[in-house]
Amino acid sequence: MMNKFYFADQVLTASGWANNVKIEVTNGVISQIQVGKTSQGCQLLNGPVLPGMVNLHSHAFQRAMAGLAEVCLDPKDSFWSWRDLMYGLVAKLTPDQVRKIATHLYIEMLKAGYTQVAEFHYLHHQQSGQAYDNPAEMALHVRQAAVDAGIGQTLLPVLYSHSGFGGQAPSPTQARFIHNLDAYLRLQEQLGKNMDVLRHNQGLCFHSLRAVTKSQIETALTSLPQDWPVHIHIAEQMKEVNDCVAWSGQRPVEWLANQVGFDARWCLIHATHVNEQEVKTIANSQAVVGLCPSTEANLGDGIFPITDLVAQSGRLGIGSDSHVCVSVAEELRLLEYGQRLRDQQRNRVYSSDQPSVGDFIYQASALGGNAACNISTGIRVGSRADFITLDISHPLLAAAKPEQLINRWIFGINHNPVNDVFVAGEQVVVSGKHKLEENASGALVKSLKELLS
Repeated sequence: MMNKFYFADQVLTASGWANNVKIEVTNGVISQIQVGKTSQGCQLLNGPVLPGMVNLHSHAFQRAMAGLAEVCLDPKDSFWSWRDLMYGLVAKLTPDQVRKIATHLYIEMLKAGYTQVAEFHYLHHQQSGQAYDNPAEMALHVRQAAVDAGIGQTLLPVLYSHSGFGGQAPSPTQARFIHNLDAYLRLQEQLGKNMDVLRHNQGLCFHSLRAVTKSQIETALTSLPQDWPVHIHIAEQMKEVNDCVAWSGQRPVEWLANQVGFDARWCLIHATHVNEQEVKTIANSQAVVGLCPSTEANLGDGIFPITDLVAQSGRLGIGSDSHVCVSVAEELRLLEYGQRLRDQQRNRVYSSDQPSVGDFIYQASALGGNAACNISTGIRVGSRADFITLDISHPLLAAAKPEQLINRWIFGINHNPVNDVFVAGEQVVVSGKHKLEENASGALVKSLKELLS
């Protein structure tokens, strides 16, 4: 048994801000929290301490194209034309390149304050569409990137079999994604072996309703562990909604609720275009809505009605999806500002118990991310010891009371104040630096030059 002791002047615990806090960590898990203590025998934590954030939706390889699709080649440019560009990148990627892209990305995430990532992984096969000699080759490279960076990871291998609703045949550009159900179940079984269960787990993932059939969903749900999280892209674009209505007579969330059902295990990614009844259904189910504000803005997806979900005690979390930015603060800021722009009002996402917008969206997103990854982090006894410290040298932070810090960070400053980062009690970022970042940056540059030459 390995015990570690940490001390901080100010800590945001599960029950609120506390002073002079001693945190005991046993084998990577918080075993005791004591308030009003001294620092004797403890590692001192430099700055206010917050729970780490969960990034509940990531396509790591897409980081390689961030900023390269911002040239208008079509007056009707949309998600679907962006997807064609993304498919061009997909056609070139090797497992080694994917690992290098993911390693650098995960270091960026840690430095931003994310301590767990849900990797929605659908790039499975060789360029020809044939499986690698080891069918888990690509997924294992993505997992190794998480191991090397030191971030927690929920690996979500994606079942992707079709190109459109009703089981339409996949296109040649989708060949690297495609699995039949039996091969997918074998992949999941293989990935469950030799895994560091404290930092890494896995879940069940359907790309979208247009990519799988009802029978595939039902068989996968009954064949894999019942406590695994379940993720799916849904209702991101109006074309998807319209195509679903044309196929089934129902909207995507409506169809999923009526034909399959979903509950608190599920994470509905984007769910942008939902009506009042669908929001009510989601809230009642306690499924987590996975919002990716920077990507949704970049792709022109639309604005999810967060205020309606929160008013009905629904759950939400944040992800950086295509990684056009890697910033906890920016995702949360855009989440709130989207509602303000839509409603032409201020201070939209909060609760009667927590009127501070920053505190509410930070803590709600961390809790929703925990649920979406089937993990327990946060500064509470029994949770994995994931936490971050803030550098408060900026005058706005230095003068802030503890209850003002998160609002100042999200809405008041332009730099990243994350100082130190701990995952399962191990320090992976020290004074804003990661031990692998220099090597990871060099490897990424080499890979990008290969890909884009």
